[in-house]
Amino acid sequence: MYKVFIDHKPVIFIKEQKISPDSPTVRYKNREQIMRQRRKYKNMTDVDHPLQIICEDPKACFKEFFSEHKKIKAAGGIVQRKKKYLIIKRKGRWDIPKGRIDKGEAKEVACVREIMEECGIEGHQIVMPLIHTYHTMRYKGRMAIKKTFWYILTYDGPKETIPEKKEGITKAKWVNYDELMAIRGNTYGSINQVLDAFEDYIN
Repeated sequence: MYKVFIDHKPVIFIKEQKISPDSPTVRYKNREQIMRQRRKYKNMTDVDHPLQIICEDPKACFKEFFSEHKKIKAAGGIVQRKKKYLIIKRKGRWDIPKGRIDKGEAKEVACVREIMEECGIEGHQIVMPLIHTYHTMRYKGRMAIKKTFWYILTYDGPKETIPEKKEGITKAKWVNYDELMAIRGNTYGSINQVLDAFEDYIN
């Protein structure tokens, strides 16, 4: 199964045997046919009821569908300090710190670096990988698909943060678990997917 957020709406490439009866479904023929069907369901799909694209080989369908998109990789994570978690506000929405992986850079190194740059903390360490997500975006005038690798990290340094304003980040703050989960109402679909994975890990 491959889940991707297109224009912040969830789409799943999935085998027929695994579909949910509660979500709309279409059978994959080609990219153009799926785009037509997606416009039909665009206002109906939500995080709980994604558009399901039935494929015999979900990986092959996923690769074909996004073959003309620019590929971008990023890394970030949920940082824990005592019983608090680090979130940022970027362009009016709550987010989890992350950023692009530089050419030749290991994704774990990029994760730590981007959190340092976006939030102004140092000394945070990766505990374990959590999940990876996909979402589409526009990049330099063309469509792109971003794959983000997410990690769980720990930090025992000072609580002071410095939001990276040049990246549109206006806040970087520590919140408790309930507050972390409450950002669902003002964040992105892919971030909700990260929160779901973290909730499963905690519980």
